[in-house]
Amino acid sequence: MPRLVDVPGYVRFWTASAVSAFGSQVSGLALQILTAVTLSASATEVGLVSAARWAPYLLFGLVAGVLVDRCRRKPMMVTMDLGRAVLLAAIPLLYALDRLNIAALCVCVFAFGVLCLFFDAANQSYVPRLVPRELLNAGYARLEQANAVSGSTGPLIAGALIRFIGAPLAVLVDAITYLVSGLLLVSVRAHDPIPDRGARRCLGSELREGVAWVYRHRTLASIALTSHAMLLFNTIVSTVFVVFALHELKIGEFGLGVTYACAGAGAVLGGALSERVARRLDVGATLIVFRVLAAVAWLPIVLAQRGPWALPSVSLAFFVVSMAITIESPVEMSYRQAVTPDRLRGRMNATIRSFNWGMVAVGAPLGGLLADQVSYRFALWVGLCGAVIQALVLATSRTRNARAADELEPVATV
Repeated sequence: MPRLVDVPGYVRFWTASAVSAFGSQVSGLALQILTAVTLSASATEVGLVSAARWAPYLLFGLVAGVLVDRCRRKPMMVTMDLGRAVLLAAIPLLYALDRLNIAALCVCVFAFGVLCLFFDAANQSYVPRLVPRELLNAGYARLEQANAVSGSTGPLIAGALIRFIGAPLAVLVDAITYLVSGLLLVSVRAHDPIPDRGARRCLGSELREGVAWVYRHRTLASIALTSHAMLLFNTIVSTVFVVFALHELKIGEFGLGVTYACAGAGAVLGGALSERVARRLDVGATLIVFRVLAAVAWLPIVLAQRGPWALPSVSLAFFVVSMAITIESPVEMSYRQAVTPDRLRGRMNATIRSFNWGMVAVGAPLGGLLADQVSYRFALWVGLCGAVIQALVLATSRTRNARAADELEPVATV
C-alpha cells in the first residue's frame, strides 16, 4: 500500500494548504473583530459582510465549474493565491488611509470570495490527479487535519496579534500566507493535462451537464441538497454567535479566540478519526451519524447564559461540531470524487460548493436580521432546529446505501 508521503508533490501541496489555512484562521477572527468592534457594526452589518464573502459562490459558482474544467488546474490555483494576497493587503492599507468602512470592506471581501471560488473548484478537482484513488480519503483527511491544526492555533495567535497590532494589520498575515502558498504550488509537479478543446460545447450545455450530474445522481443528490441546508442553518448560528458572545455572553475577543481554538482542536481529533470511522461504518452511515451529531451539538450555545459557564459551554459546542464535521467531510469529499468522472469534477465540485457557500450568503444576513428584529436566542434556535431537520432528512435518503466501493456511473446526456 503506497503512502501519502511517497506521492510526488503531495507534501508541498499539503504544506501550501496548511500555510494558507493558518493565515485564514488569523484573518477570519481579525475580520470579525474588525467588523463588529473596530467598525462598530450591528448584527445585520456583520451578516452583510459575511454574505459578501460568500455571495460569489451563489452568483458565479456554476460558471466557475465549467471554466475550471476547461483549464489546467495548477496555474489557476497559483493565480488565485497571488490575487488573494493582493486583495487582503488592501484592507489594512484602506484602514491606514481612513477609507475603510462597511461598504469598502464588503467590496474587498466580495472580490476575495470570487478568487476563493475559482481556487476551491480547481483545488478539490486537482487532488484526484495528484493522489491515487486508494489514498483519496487519506489525502483529504490529511488536508482537513492541516486545517484543523491551523484552527486550533490560529485563533489564539490571532487574538494576540489583534491585541498588539490591531485587527487591520492582523489581516496582512493572511495576505503573506497566500503569497507563500502560491509559490509552493508552483513547485508541485503532477499530471495536469490541458483539457481537450475539441470536447467543448456551449457554456450553457456544459453547465447543465454538471448540474444534472449532481442532482440526478442516486446518492450525490441527497448529499448535496442536505449539505446546502446544513450550511444555511449553521451559518445562522455562527453569524449570530459572534455578536451574541461579545454583547450578551461577554466572553470578549480572547474568549472568542479560545472558542475557535477549541473548534480547531475538535477538528484535529476528527481528522485523525475519519479514516478509522469510515472503514468501520462505510460512507453512508458515517455521513448520517456525524451530520446528526454536528446538528445536535449546537445546543450548548443556544442554552448558554452569561457567567462562568458561558465560555466552557460554547467551547464544548464548537469542539463537538467541528469534530463531527471533520470526520464526515473527508469521507464525503473522497466519495464525491470517486463516483464522478474527471472531466466533470470541476463542475461537480463547483456546483455543490456554489450552492453550499451560497447558503452562507443567505444565512448570514438572515441570521443577523432575526437577531436584530427578534432576539439573538431566537435566531440561534432557528439555526439549531433547521440543522437537525436536514440531518434527519439525510438519514432517510438513499445516502444510507452509499458505499466506498461504489463505481463511476454513466454520465447522463443533457
